Amino acid sequence: MGRPSRFDSTGHWHTTSERWHTTRLNPPNRLWGSNGVTFGPDGRLYVAQFIAGQISAVDPASGIVDVVVPMDSPVQAPDDLAFGADGSMYIADITPGRVWRRDPTGEFTLVSDAMKMPNGITCVGDRLFVNEMRSNGRLVELFPDGGEPTVLTDGLAWGNAMQLGPDGLLYYPHMIANEVWRISPDGGAPELVAEDVDDPVAVRFDQGGVLVVLSRGVAGIVTRIDLRTGARSIVVSGVAGLDNAAFDDENRMFVSSYASGGVTEMHTDGRIREIVPRGLDGPFGVTVDLGGTVYAADHYRVASPDGPEEDASTSAQASATENADARTNASGSIVTHDLRPFVHGITAADGVLHLTSQLGEVRTYDPVARTTRIRATGLSEPTGIAVAPDGSLVVAETGGGRILRIDATDTVAVLAAGLGHPVDVAFDGEGRCYVSDDHLGAVLRLDNGEAVTVADGLGAPQGLVVRDDELFTVETAHRRLRSISLVTGESGIDAENLAVGLPPGTTRPTPRLVPGVPGPPRQFAGLALGPDGSLFLSANGEGSVLRLSR
Repeated sequence: MGRPSRFDSTGHWHTTSERWHTTRLNPPNRLWGSNGVTFGPDGRLYVAQFIAGQISAVDPASGIVDVVVPMDSPVQAPDDLAFGADGSMYIADITPGRVWRRDPTGEFTLVSDAMKMPNGITCVGDRLFVNEMRSNGRLVELFPDGGEPTVLTDGLAWGNAMQLGPDGLLYYPHMIANEVWRISPDGGAPELVAEDVDDPVAVRFDQGGVLVVLSRGVAGIVTRIDLRTGARSIVVSGVAGLDNAAFDDENRMFVSSYASGGVTEMHTDGRIREIVPRGLDGPFGVTVDLGGTVYAADHYRVASPDGPEEDASTSAQASATENADARTNASGSIVTHDLRPFVHGITAADGVLHLTSQLGEVRTYDPVARTTRIRATGLSEPTGIAVAPDGSLVVAETGGGRILRIDATDTVAVLAAGLGHPVDVAFDGEGRCYVSDDHLGAVLRLDNGEAVTVADGLGAPQGLVVRDDELFTVETAHRRLRSISLVTGESGIDAENLAVGLPPGTTRPTPRLVPGVPGPPRQFAGLALGPDGSLFLSANGEGSVLRLSR
């Protein structure tokens, strides 16, 4: 049987094609990112999934994942959560700026919509405390039954996961300042506890009262601090983009990763055991360099599938193989090259990677020298990116309805304007530029700045690539790959049942966002051409990269 995924819990979903042999370069990812984690009254580990807009519960013994708060709930972007004394779940809904209470019967009540970027959240008995992940953020006590919030302190340099310490004080990080602070739940002057802590994203206490601080960086650093002596011990876990942690009654530590999802048990010496394997949160844009290395734009990072390939054309897999992959191979199947917030589109050329991001930027990144060059800023939802024959960058500015050219001096020019919703760009062997428009349902060709229709009546085409005299696009509305002859104009369906977009039968409301702050990633099923003529597709519905080879 097939492997269950976030896209298809039955494991029966599989790609079909008479023309292509389809393989997965990495196993599906069962969690769509993992952020705040805490144990619930039922002993399960509850996981807030910002990217998915949902909350799942994980059985730490079996690794079984159940969705508890689905995508279409009132909660849009959960980033942290905590349980009150009565079993109510409190949720920090970060980008809408809301805090929710979900009572034991499943009913939602809005506790507050007056916070900006609420993130760290904790309960002290029946009291509720929340801090803000922003410059000059606040730490606030909220009153679920009514009453004006009480501000304990402000000036936080990006707050995040916090907890009450054994001394009865609240401990919280200043992420940007690399510090840990504490304050009485009743207010007063905050006190600096530790400085020069590596990228502190979460402050936790184990069952012995030791302060445990997680780093959000690539190395997965965990710092333990003895509050009596100030002595520190540091381990490097290799879990990139740590986000949060929870300790069970046996003092076992379980961590989450905003960058790769999953739930991982971590020992004090840094050894790890996968409970829910990590993987790709997206992916979105995908590209292949001349050496055959596949790179994916995975919202928070640039990553490469690096594990054993598995057949994605059939669901007939032995359960023994499935179990072995889930516990061993999956954890090593993705290489994180660099953490790149909100990266969305990607293309490789001449040893470097060109990237678009939901911050409205275009950057060039050298994965060997680990240097970055900003090419453009202030764009409206840039998505697909390609290198033109003359070496310039061509970008689909989706939100602006334009196709832009960025030359070697970083001068931005408009190649075409007035388009509907351009998503991706590609060039043929004669240097002609093609554009996919998922709102128009068409593939266009740019002729001297004018858009000429190549194919229309398509189902939300996104990823776009040219191979010889054929153009390929991903019809995300129908979850299929379409080929279009550039000679005759004829087209056909090359592959079906692609795991792209939201799972079948699910919807997600358009999230309410804080101005200037990117929310969850926009859907983008990227497509790339490998040096051997294979196609590579970002199966963002399940968290894998597919290779389609002849």
